[in-house]
Amino acid sequence: MRSRMHPRYYLDDAIFEREQRKIFRKLWVFAGLKTLLMRHHGFITRKIAGVPVVIQNFNGRLKAFENVCLHRSALIQTEPVGCRPLVCGYHAWRYGEEGEVAHMPDADTIYRLEPEEKCGLRLRQFALREVGNLLFVNLDAQPLPFEEQFSPEFIASLESSSLAYDTEVMVTTWRGQYNWKLAYENLRDGNHPRFVHPKTLAKIVDFRPTVDVAQGTESTQALPDTSTDAVRRELRRFSYGGYDTAIDRMQRFGWHDLVERWGDEDAYFNWLAYPNLHIASPNGGHSFTIEHHMPVSPGVTDMEVYRFTARKKQPFAFSNAVLLAEMHGSKVVTGEDVAIMAQVQAGLHAEAPVPTQGAYESMNRLVERWYCTLMDTTSSV
Repeated sequence: MRSRMHPRYYLDDAIFEREQRKIFRKLWVFAGLKTLLMRHHGFITRKIAGVPVVIQNFNGRLKAFENVCLHRSALIQTEPVGCRPLVCGYHAWRYGEEGEVAHMPDADTIYRLEPEEKCGLRLRQFALREVGNLLFVNLDAQPLPFEEQFSPEFIASLESSSLAYDTEVMVTTWRGQYNWKLAYENLRDGNHPRFVHPKTLAKIVDFRPTVDVAQGTESTQALPDTSTDAVRRELRRFSYGGYDTAIDRMQRFGWHDLVERWGDEDAYFNWLAYPNLHIASPNGGHSFTIEHHMPVSPGVTDMEVYRFTARKKQPFAFSNAVLLAEMHGSKVVTGEDVAIMAQVQAGLHAEAPVPTQGAYESMNRLVERWYCTLMDTTSSV
């Protein structure tokens, strides 16, 4: 079977901008962890589809705004995470929990704005959804319902597992030389670990790719309905997760007894939330890794990696050392993926051959069908 993905989908600037407009500015995308902004004035900042976003804690209420001051367009919050009021550092305009200008120094003497104009000054607010400890933002003025992007079962699984997250988090960001779509094609490919990760992940977990004949047949056909409702229904199929495969000889560590394990199965847990979020627990719910792939350009993707254990039963002195060790393990496996994706990207050019796919890759083909319909037609979510 031939892939639907012509090399231009990974190389073309115009297609990249179309993705930003039709996917990342339309869909609910991961924006951070609630555990990072539990205090009043706590905040995290993001850039989603080129738009600076701040999520701010106002006495326990979380709000998402465009992180751009209405005076001279400076960033209001400049750090990735922190705790300070929503005040621009350029001229000290301060904003309230509805995005209104709550204070403007010397407003009557040097600004002299009419009351109506001042009252009309509000930061653009974005829809925010809390799912356990996970935060999702939608930039669209009329966002699609969260439940139309993700199934109830998937939402429940995300909520249950994320409530087990500990508050001590380690975060790092990698800049990779690959298109963001390659990451999710790779994550949906159960055949690659034994070849890309033979000395790391494949020694811990025996991933076995399967063939779904009915799904494979469907993936060769055109999307029968390209209406908005149908495109949204199809989208829900691409996010799934939870139990992936059993770990026959799971390695045990002393700190496992110090955390409240999520679940009770010796298994590898995996969650994929389309378009750009991957969560995994490679040790039966004792710790978790989040990979968040943020498109920068057709050939560049920032991968943000979060690492944390399950919630501690009580603080222990060496928890930071545990996270460092866990992050190092993630770095090795992630580095192997980044290297192979960079090799794929380096091999792409306008006349490169379209890939030949196997029967086990039917889910990737279904995503390709949806993606190409969205990119090449007037279909919209």
